[in-house]
Amino acid sequence: MNKIAFCGASGNGISPLEQIMIKKGFCVYGSDLSFDEGRDRDRKEALQKVGLHIIPQDGSGITPDMDTLYVSSIINEANPDVMAARKYGIPIKKRSDLLCELFGCYAKGIAVGGTAGKTTTTAMIGYILDTLGLRPCMINGGMLCNYQDRPGMPNYLYYDDSEYCVIEADESDGSIQKYHPYIGIINNISHDHTSMEKLIEYFSNFAAHVTHALIINKDCPVGSKISAPAAQTLSFSMKDASADIYAADVKAVKDGVEYTLDGQTFRLGIIGTFNVANALAAIAACMSAGIDKFAAAKALEGFCGVKVRLEKIGTSANDITVYNDFAHNPSKLAASVSALKEHPGRIIAMYQPHTPFSVTNTRSEMAPALVSALSRDDILVMQEIYELTLQDTISSADVIEDVKKLGHDKAVFFKTRAPLKEFLLQNARPGDRIVIMGAHDNSLADFSRELLSLL
Repeated sequence: MNKIAFCGASGNGISPLEQIMIKKGFCVYGSDLSFDEGRDRDRKEALQKVGLHIIPQDGSGITPDMDTLYVSSIINEANPDVMAARKYGIPIKKRSDLLCELFGCYAKGIAVGGTAGKTTTTAMIGYILDTLGLRPCMINGGMLCNYQDRPGMPNYLYYDDSEYCVIEADESDGSIQKYHPYIGIINNISHDHTSMEKLIEYFSNFAAHVTHALIINKDCPVGSKISAPAAQTLSFSMKDASADIYAADVKAVKDGVEYTLDGQTFRLGIIGTFNVANALAAIAACMSAGIDKFAAAKALEGFCGVKVRLEKIGTSANDITVYNDFAHNPSKLAASVSALKEHPGRIIAMYQPHTPFSVTNTRSEMAPALVSALSRDDILVMQEIYELTLQDTISSADVIEDVKKLGHDKAVFFKTRAPLKEFLLQNARPGDRIVIMGAHDNSLADFSRELLSLL
């Protein structure tokens, strides 16, 4: 039996790969600092239940008989597991290398790209194919709410006889350029991770590798200009009726969104009219694979969403609702707040930036995006940057000052979580919606649940 190891085992990108390789019969080991430090216990237990052998991230679990060590993008040469693998001559590969290998094994690979919405769109396509009995492989960075009762972490689907493989193709490290999809999707392109010039280069190279159909968002001024030299191009839109697939009469309804597709009305059971764009991308991809668009749209009515994507944690006895969201760049923050504004009630938005670079890189856009989405009565609360070091000079406090300079005075900075929690508890009132936003820090989900229990 082939023996492999993963460094960063708790990660959203690595955990589905671990589970699939276990399903394929590999003996799989995994390490993660969060496990060593007693964090992410629910993920650790879920992965152990499906057969992952947990090892400490100190190099001791890396043995000479291992075939490959796979690492996430944040793991460097100083990591003890990497050093041990080098010592024993064990090949070290990136997570994206394995994803590319798996993806290439399927006749109809569907790769979903875009700086926003790709996790939800990937989940939607996987859910449609599964609901319609097409038994897909799906590898995603988010947990599908529809599959939470299944053993393991619900961020993948795997059948050993499928011709379909649906993946979330990440542009942040340029790895999106590795894939050669049968169907490729570019949801949108906005400033995130790197320069716009680089992002356009990444997505253009991705499009050049598409063999059957490229799905583009006609409402995105940047993404709509990208074409696929070797494939047909299909467009979707919520604004332009000349698009190949167009949603009309889009409106927010209680706990969801309603839209019309070629005269037939459909409903999504997740909030945010922007999710109609994700649905259109998913339906267009399914159409390109030969699936009836109305059947795809009907299947999506049963889709319950992705955890940490405007996930409704619950509503307290005094009518305060708590949401948890992965928003972490200006466009995503604005989209999440705007989705909540489609429904009545004041918003208290808590945002914790994940890296100093993420703030420095998008600071000029962040405050305008937040202020444009928030109403005068809404409150913005920011905690200090999650991965801040003593060497960094940027702070969440700088963004709060930017927001105040733009005229929104209900903006507060907190260095740590405890006083921030007390502020939220003291200021929340019946009818409010509290949204906890941020990436990388898995404790934000637990914080959301704790907050709801205290309200």
